[in-house]
Amino acid sequence: MRKQPAATPPRPGEGKRGVDGHLAYLLRQANASVRLTLERSLAELDVTLPQFLVLTMLKAYPGLSGADLARVALLTPQTVGLITRNLERLDAIAKQPHPTHGRVLQFTLTPKGSGLLAACRKRADSTEGRLAVGLAPGEEAVVRRWLVGLVTALGTDAAEAATGASHLDQPAGGDTVAPQGRA
Repeated sequence: MRKQPAATPPRPGEGKRGVDGHLAYLLRQANASVRLTLERSLAELDVTLPQFLVLTMLKAYPGLSGADLARVALLTPQTVGLITRNLERLDAIAKQPHPTHGRVLQFTLTPKGSGLLAACRKRADSTEGRLAVGLAPGEEAVVRRWLVGLVTALGTDAAEAATGASHLDQPAGGDTVAPQGRA
């Protein structure tokens, strides 16, 4: 019996990795490509993509706690803890106790962090500009609405997937409780 030669997977854009592919796979493939492009670009500034996400969210929502940062940046609380410690060491962010919940720490950008974010944003904007290539005027807004609508239509929250938490794990006060079997 003769051995069949090993199949060669198609290049991106071909076969099931192209327009004939499953939509969920194509979204994953696009996400991986964007992520790698951003990681390479930010590496020149010695910034990781998760650090960039945390800086971005702190500019948009100053005073977030570590748990809230994890949710909006789609990272695990453990990852955010490491990132915030590293960004504090770089003097890119500062922390202070919450005014009424003393054990909760809130994070904000420092002037150095704002400058670092601005440099990162230039690189990210370049990548985002490449994402819109080929879209007719007005189509980018349609794509944005479609992407946001996916979360609503699927009834899931990307933060749940990233952090392993679910709205079912949230007591009325908003603190995360570990699901059974996880600590």
